[in-house]
Amino acid sequence: MSDTYTLYNSTVMDHFMNPRNMGDIRDADGVGEVGAAACGDIMKISLKIKDGRIEDARFKTFGCGSAIASSSMATELIKGRSIDEAMNFSNQEVVDALGGLPPVKIHCSVLAEEALKAALEDYVKRHPEKATQATKAAPVAQVAHAT
Repeated sequence: MSDTYTLYNSTVMDHFMNPRNMGDIRDADGVGEVGAAACGDIMKISLKIKDGRIEDARFKTFGCGSAIASSSMATELIKGRSIDEAMNFSNQEVVDALGGLPPVKIHCSVLAEEALKAALEDYVKRHPEKATQATKAAPVAQVAHAT
């Protein structure tokens, strides 16, 4: 990296340049894909869930550096969480863990939250017997919105 000015801090740049958990999970238990028409970002998160906890999380993102960093950080943050804990996940956790995002890039962290919740909804559809009160009460639609 050069010492030139950047909109992003070192944590965001690290997750952009060295993303964690990139790719798909073979035989994923839940997959969520969302997109923002306004900016063209598309985010896909796949989950492996064992004994009610997220054992693994992977992502594929087509988008800017903030979208890739947000996806990377979100997958790091949700591993090990129960389904209920993951349903309470918010984009603010991503923003905080990244040390902030420029205001015009906050929508990238929102996409990460929405992709995770869409993957959890997919998991519940595939495994209705494992649904909890939180997952039954919080349906998430596949989202294609402008932010």
